[in-house]
Amino acid sequence: MNRSRFFTTSKRGETYELKAELNSDQRRIRSEAVKKVIANMTVSKDVSGLFPDVLKNMQTEDLELKKLVYLYLMNYAKTQPELVILAVNTFVKDTDDPNPLIRALAIRTMGCIRVEKMVDYLTEPLRRCLKDENPYVRKTAALCVAKLYEINPELTVEQDLLSLVKEMVSDVNPMVVANAVIALLDINEAAMDGIVFKVTQGSLNKLLHALNECTEWGQISILAAITDYTPTNPKEAEGICDRVFPRLQHVNGAVVLSAVKVILVNMNYIEDQDTLQSFCRKMAPSLATLLSNPPEVQYIALRNIRLILQKHSDVLDREIRVFFCKYNDPLYVKLEKLKVLNRLCNSRNVDQLLNELKEYANEIDVEFVRKSINAIGRCAIKLEEASERCIHILLELIETGASYVVQEAIVVIKDIFRRYPNRYEGILPTLCENLDVLDEPDAKAAMIWMVGEYAERIDNAGDLMEFLFESFNDENVKVQLQLVTSVVKLFLKKPDDIQVLVQKALQASTECDNADIRDRGYIYWRLLSTDPQAAKAIVLSEKPEIDEKLQDIPSSLLDELISQIGTLASVYYKPSETFVNGQKYGADNVNKATLLRGHLTTRNEVDEDDVTAPPPKIQAALKNNDIGNLLDLDWDEPPTTSSPQSASAGNLSVNQTMDDLLSLGPMTTASPPSTSNNIQQHLPDKSMLDIFHSPATSVHANHQQEAIGGDLLGQPSSSQQENSRQDTNDPFAGLF
Repeated sequence: MNRSRFFTTSKRGETYELKAELNSDQRRIRSEAVKKVIANMTVSKDVSGLFPDVLKNMQTEDLELKKLVYLYLMNYAKTQPELVILAVNTFVKDTDDPNPLIRALAIRTMGCIRVEKMVDYLTEPLRRCLKDENPYVRKTAALCVAKLYEINPELTVEQDLLSLVKEMVSDVNPMVVANAVIALLDINEAAMDGIVFKVTQGSLNKLLHALNECTEWGQISILAAITDYTPTNPKEAEGICDRVFPRLQHVNGAVVLSAVKVILVNMNYIEDQDTLQSFCRKMAPSLATLLSNPPEVQYIALRNIRLILQKHSDVLDREIRVFFCKYNDPLYVKLEKLKVLNRLCNSRNVDQLLNELKEYANEIDVEFVRKSINAIGRCAIKLEEASERCIHILLELIETGASYVVQEAIVVIKDIFRRYPNRYEGILPTLCENLDVLDEPDAKAAMIWMVGEYAERIDNAGDLMEFLFESFNDENVKVQLQLVTSVVKLFLKKPDDIQVLVQKALQASTECDNADIRDRGYIYWRLLSTDPQAAKAIVLSEKPEIDEKLQDIPSSLLDELISQIGTLASVYYKPSETFVNGQKYGADNVNKATLLRGHLTTRNEVDEDDVTAPPPKIQAALKNNDIGNLLDLDWDEPPTTSSPQSASAGNLSVNQTMDDLLSLGPMTTASPPSTSNNIQQHLPDKSMLDIFHSPATSVHANHQQEAIGGDLLGQPSSSQQENSRQDTNDPFAGLF
């Protein structure tokens, strides 16, 4: 049986047909064939085999066909580098064509074909086009210089093409000026031997003049270049701002933000307060108008507005209603608006703002409700006169009984207690009634902190602590740490109530698998056994008040971010060199980059501050396309160390109770010797004490206060001064 007929066909295939049409004698057929090739290329079909046939159609007077052929060549030049050289003569010829569109098309295509062999043939046609009489050709050639510099910077400098582009900054055509600035700014970023282009006093006026006539994207580039200019005196800075103010009325939000950036940078050189306030009033309507754009633009605007408000808090103080959340706003816009509202909160608008936040707290979106409650707490921390009103609102929200509302309110009230100690403790009974509702670590830890901190004002504090301690082994680490601290606090304040509980807590913490909990338990145990008075001075020391300003970005980093408003840096709240891969620094920029990294170390982790590469965490985020990690850049409250302050001396019953509980021998002069007879009666299991094998040492109280005094700071400090001391009668020998 003959099966060969199954493997033969009369059809030649699509590629064969296209090849035949590309070599047709009829112009119309060739044009249609090129369009078919471009269509196949667009849908990712490999038509590189038709390269020689498409190349034959370059020499044509049909501008549309020439554009399509050039597009094909740019796409497949890297796959056919040898054949591209065959098109050089046609390219060079087209750069001398009488039609300026063809000249610009030829020079742009040559710049986009990134083949090393093409570079040698590009310089002379490019030089002619940079001096072309037609501005369209000149502006196209300016961008081609930047592309050539990226491929071969040495050749670009040798051929003196950069000087020609710098001369174009003074061109009579604003579009040529804009493109020349764009090219020079790109070259600045890639330059390794210093800044190639810098705005001078002579070129400043020319750029400001061209600003009014070029396109919106040209305006953005010119404004970016003007931002780097340093005024010689306050009068010049005012003049720059006055000429940039009309850009605030532009319909494009990017132009508005670029103009705001220039104004803010130049305001640093103006000392007259009336002038500064006038500039702020002029910027306010334009910034508020940005919120009439789509949600994505609103988000960018809100992130930039937060930076501006930190620098000039009175810019939008009369526009607070613009930032009220709408029912159809996406969640990410609502959350940013809440942060802006906290920035705008002051004594004049706090009542209006609290009424609005109270309405938000009754919404159905759980995340939005939580952030709204948190915003109420921030208003209380920021404005002392509004704290009582905020407490009443939070209590009303707690009465709703919603679990997530109650828990977030308790977390917020804990911060208010830290901000205003010994002022609102009368609401503690109401809070304690909601213990059964708490199931989140943050809320439960906050409630435990309040019980321990104000145990002397809660009659049944011991019972509450025993109830909370029942599930110690099943709790989150944060809750366990707070439980240990609060039990010790309660013991120091009411030693008769929880003698058994404190021993259980210390034993459970020292037997825990988590090193942080175990270390804290040993520290408390050692501290109580060594010097009860020192324990009271440390554990019951006054805590530093929470300050809303701790949420601010460092001023040095803030100035850098403001100079980059309108870019991703102002959205991520990080300088561009920390997340842009392959960023190169010139000689003048190295110190600047190093200085910026010094700013970052004040807020971020050390491993995020590499000088020549993005931080490891951001590298991983970029590699995994994890944009969420890059956007989640809010400034958290930095840890604060509590200042040791002496607490009031306790009575003898406290000392006697602690000695009876821990059964200490004559370790130091602070321990009564009368308790040495009861050592074995109350000692925990000996196996628990054999974890450490170093000689017994005594920890100084001032170092322990650093480690234990800040209850909410998380982990104990590792810096503890130790004095070696041998004592065979010490039952805790070997613990430290």
